[in-house]
Amino acid sequence: MRPMAFETAPQVLTHDPDDAEKDVPLRDDIRLLGRILGDTVREQEGEETYALVEQIRQASIRFHRHNETGARRELEAILDSLNADQTLAIVRAFSYFSHLANIAEDQHHIRRNRAHVVAGSPPRPGSLALAFQRTGEAGVTQAALENFFDNALVSPVLTAHPTEVRRKSTRTRELEIAELLDERDRAGDPAELAQIEEKLRCAILILWRTNMLRQTRLKVIDEVANGLSYYDYTFFRELPRLYGAIEDRLDAIGGRLREKPIPSFLRVGSWIGGDRDGNPFVTADVLNEAVRQQSARAIAHYLDELHELGAELSLASTLAPVSKELLELAERAGDSAAARRDEPYRRAITGMYSRLAKTARELDHVIALRQPIADAPAYATVDEFSADLATIAQSLKATGGAIIARGRLRSLERAVDVFGFHLAPIDLRQNAKVHERTIAEIFAAISPGLDYRNLNEEERVALLRRELASPRPLVSPFIAYGEETAGELALFRAAGAIRAKYGPGSIRTSIISNCDSVSDMLELALLMKEVGLIDAAAGSASLALVPLFETIQDLRACVGVMDALLSLPEYRKLVDSQGGEQEVMLAYSDSNKDGGFVTSGWELYKAEIGLVEVFRKHGVRIRLFHGRGGSVGRGGGPSYDAILAQPGGAVQGQIRITEQGEIISSKYSNPDVGRRNLETLVSATLEATLLQDESPAPDPAFLKTMDELSASAFSAYRGLVYETEGFERYFWASTVITEIATLNIGSRPASRKKTTAIEDLRAIPWVFSWAQCRLMLPGWFGFGSAVKAYVEAHPKDGLDALKAMHRRWPFFQTLLSNMDMVLSKSSLAIASRYARLVDDVALREKIFARISREWRDSVEALNSIMEQSRLLEGNPLLDRSIRNRFPYLDPLNHVQVELLKLHRTRSSSEKVLTGIQLTINGVSAGLRNSG
Repeated sequence: MRPMAFETAPQVLTHDPDDAEKDVPLRDDIRLLGRILGDTVREQEGEETYALVEQIRQASIRFHRHNETGARRELEAILDSLNADQTLAIVRAFSYFSHLANIAEDQHHIRRNRAHVVAGSPPRPGSLALAFQRTGEAGVTQAALENFFDNALVSPVLTAHPTEVRRKSTRTRELEIAELLDERDRAGDPAELAQIEEKLRCAILILWRTNMLRQTRLKVIDEVANGLSYYDYTFFRELPRLYGAIEDRLDAIGGRLREKPIPSFLRVGSWIGGDRDGNPFVTADVLNEAVRQQSARAIAHYLDELHELGAELSLASTLAPVSKELLELAERAGDSAAARRDEPYRRAITGMYSRLAKTARELDHVIALRQPIADAPAYATVDEFSADLATIAQSLKATGGAIIARGRLRSLERAVDVFGFHLAPIDLRQNAKVHERTIAEIFAAISPGLDYRNLNEEERVALLRRELASPRPLVSPFIAYGEETAGELALFRAAGAIRAKYGPGSIRTSIISNCDSVSDMLELALLMKEVGLIDAAAGSASLALVPLFETIQDLRACVGVMDALLSLPEYRKLVDSQGGEQEVMLAYSDSNKDGGFVTSGWELYKAEIGLVEVFRKHGVRIRLFHGRGGSVGRGGGPSYDAILAQPGGAVQGQIRITEQGEIISSKYSNPDVGRRNLETLVSATLEATLLQDESPAPDPAFLKTMDELSASAFSAYRGLVYETEGFERYFWASTVITEIATLNIGSRPASRKKTTAIEDLRAIPWVFSWAQCRLMLPGWFGFGSAVKAYVEAHPKDGLDALKAMHRRWPFFQTLLSNMDMVLSKSSLAIASRYARLVDDVALREKIFARISREWRDSVEALNSIMEQSRLLEGNPLLDRSIRNRFPYLDPLNHVQVELLKLHRTRSSSEKVLTGIQLTINGVSAGLRNSG
């Protein structure tokens, strides 16, 4: 019997027989999914296509595992002979295998975590168990733990950045496959196993017959809907569970039950619908609709949970006493059904359901799926709803039913406290240049001789300070402003109205991207004053004003900007009105595009040290907002390591982190994986805050060494990207940047301006394009040159000094660990094929030779410093995962290059462009964190 396509499980690369044994279930899952996919291809596309898939797979595996040059020639010959229909089928088959392998790996991680718990293994890094164990060993008191949770804020913020190429339809099927694999783990009956396999076949067939690609470009509201799906997948269920686990652990440590719940410090935020930096489609109307949809989803969840809670709380008053307050709540419900006469809890919940249904209708124009029994008044605020839930809980606790209150009711109370009637706070974000133009037009309208944009910084600050202190309005309803200015004012007015309608938690923050001066911050303050979001007389701000420092120059200047800003009495009053806290956002991706991976990481670290010091001087608490992407080139990598690698004092119990692109899906589509990622954020923040005194400050010599490394890396990176003639042409020709723009994966344009300049290109498609051609250049370029220059300057002990830095400094460990992963995913052989897309032979050879030399130098330097013989030697699990993907990735890259040639050299069919888009999807899935 011939083997099925994809049936042979990828070889597990491990040196430990025990590890190989533990990975047997993973191999079994991949073998099963590959067999079903192969059967599906044969049944749907025919024997000939199936045979091609198998030939390609076998040749690719032989080449990668045994380095057979003949296998490579065979592979290229097969791929080059495909017609258009065969190409699309092959691309889809290999793309789906990558997706299915991802599912199997995620399920295996869940399986191994469960096995560790059952076996009573020591707690693992990133777990709350280990965080609490470490705080206990360090002698952290119960009071210190309580204080941490009373004052903490941990917030992953979902953004709509377009590197998530999968549709919601495919994500839903993939989640179903994950659940079926989980069921299969627990099944033992052959009949049950057969039934599960049939369901898997059905799900994979539906996937095969579902378009991988969106047929229309996403609108902002579509992105809002996509973001909301993660609440159903993970957040509604797992956030309350995580809070419960933390409270139970604190109770166990303290030896008593807490009198009140811990504050809801872990909250998911969002930029979707409020981020208008470079996105003309985010308007006041869009912001209003985004909040309405969020609110509708939150209230729908509460209605469902209330319905289920009513079914559970069938307690009869004849068998259990109830509190006076609960009885009064039941009497007000208007529920006269005889069947519930002696069931006060159910009557109370019936009344609450009626009020909440009315709230949904009045607040969000949504009719509840289940008709309420009475026309009750809507809840005026979420606090009223919370108070009614508390009445139920207190009655149960006071009458011997405390254990009942710990179930669904506890989760619902927590959900309401976390999500309110708004679900998630939406941040506003706009570019500083837009604010500048808006303020300039407003001043010009009232003082025709005043040209604000020609004023120097000192003059601007003086003018803005005067107007902030003045009660007079600058904006007039009788003046017709330009489209941009009118749009900005309308959006801020909408934000004020939304806060009044949905509560202050609905919009808390306004971010200024490309902020580089004090005047940038004061311009935003003045705009907020004009629409009533700042009360100048009281010196209070409704929203937090947050600078976003993006370029290398901005990072170097940010300490001085914040020092000057906090010295202004007018601004300091606004900070004090926000509880004496100031948030600062730091951009990883734009600083990387500007200065390269090494310099970006180092300037971010130094900026944090400087900001901590200047905020301490002013007596203001700092909260850092890390604008990280999914890929290492945009600040990605393991969150746990990244948080613990922050300089001392940079966390202070509060942290916000963007979750972008396909990383949102990989982290939060699966509830078990989502719970683990949320727990990791909390654990890392806890450890970084309470145990930072246990970690010694870095050796001053390390800081000096990093300055040297950064200077050399910066010179190498800038020399290639911004100072090499023709590099811009090389980039656009040798990557899929042009074709990425044809994918319907986001509402935002790829560039800030209609140019091909690298300066104007957004960081997301910049990194995404380099990932597709398997160079990953933003995640390593410049490192090899930097190390070589440093060792040459310090021939006696240079390399030993770098090795010591790696052993003793978490920042440098994390920097190199992330680079280790990126370099492992890269392939010069594949990248050379993309380079040949550049028609200018001299330009191609000059630049690719330079990139290749730097890649080899970087790998050699990394291995030497980490004292390993090959990349990822110290991380066999990740090494296995990456290496096993190559035989399935390389054919996709090969096909992508050939399709790009067709697409760019002559008028091609729609199938050619579709094929390119499908390969983008498949390569992205295989790399996992590419955007």
